[in-house]
Amino acid sequence: MLYAVIPAGGSGTRLWPLSRAGHPKFLHPLTGTDASLLQATVGRLAPLTTPERILVVTGAAHAAAVARQLGGVPEENILVEPSPRDSCAAIALAAAVIARRDEAAVMGSFAADHLIRDPATWVETVRAAIGGAEQGLLMTVGITPTRAETGYGYLETGEPTGDGPLRPVTEFKEKPAAPVAEAYLRSGRHLWNASMFVWRVDVFLAELARQQPTLHAGVISIAAAWGTPEQDEVLGAVWPTLPKISVDYAVMEGAATAGRVATVPGDFGWNDVGDFHTLGEVLPADPAGNVVLGTDAKPGVLLHDAHDLVVVPQSGRLVAALGVRDLIVVDTPDAVLVCPRDRAQDVKALVDELKARGEDGLV
Repeated sequence: MLYAVIPAGGSGTRLWPLSRAGHPKFLHPLTGTDASLLQATVGRLAPLTTPERILVVTGAAHAAAVARQLGGVPEENILVEPSPRDSCAAIALAAAVIARRDEAAVMGSFAADHLIRDPATWVETVRAAIGGAEQGLLMTVGITPTRAETGYGYLETGEPTGDGPLRPVTEFKEKPAAPVAEAYLRSGRHLWNASMFVWRVDVFLAELARQQPTLHAGVISIAAAWGTPEQDEVLGAVWPTLPKISVDYAVMEGAATAGRVATVPGDFGWNDVGDFHTLGEVLPADPAGNVVLGTDAKPGVLLHDAHDLVVVPQSGRLVAALGVRDLIVVDTPDAVLVCPRDRAQDVKALVDELKARGEDGLV
């Protein structure tokens, strides 16, 4: 039975002003249903595990909201990190806590804020990755690219091993320039890196100790105190000393160089919901191409001769648009965003400017 770890952090700055530091995107229903991204992540794990084996790693500011949304997950399975230390510390802490329960357990790490359009195919892909993990490999789930995307990292793969779908990962590649991304797409050897991982916890912790001994020693000491009266004291003392680094940089790149990483290609309608334009591409649209998020909002949205809009009505006011196309309109009680869809990635710059102006209450 798989242990599933869900890192739930970040503030989704490209989805501002809907997503805020205090209520980030994984807590929002951006799935085309009433389920939040976090709830959808837990829901698609049902064929692979039970709520008792699902752990969520999140910040103190979000722990209560996470617990409310995930009533079936035991409270002790919500691991609260005192401050963000990037993905390696969060994932490693969960791995060390799981190892205290079962040192040979297989663990999967799946982000809280991704959309999967074909959950059944995703489950089968993860099952294939579990097979590789049971052999002692550090597994990733690679996404079969559908376009020359410059916003994702890539996995360079070798020839498949045996009759199954597993391929060795020879190198992790940074986000490429457009011509390089085109070459990756044509090669047939490159997959998008969605940072979905599956491994035996003892194998991962051994690799962590080899490459990141300080981080390894820290999470082992925290896990040893987990669930005891000393937990908060040890966590508060050790956590700030842990290196702030992603698991890709800290472990996976070096492990790939050593021949210890493999991947299973997946094609299951994956999307990381990075910005409003992307949201408009993956959610159902009306005949004019308009996507309205939260259609139950009152008084709602009035569109006339409008095409290919993404409208997010969250203030209770009527949002009306006439004679416009290719826009994003987000209306919240304290902020309104209007921008062209092709500038959706630049919304982060507004958040950065608000921070620079000291207007933290808006971010």
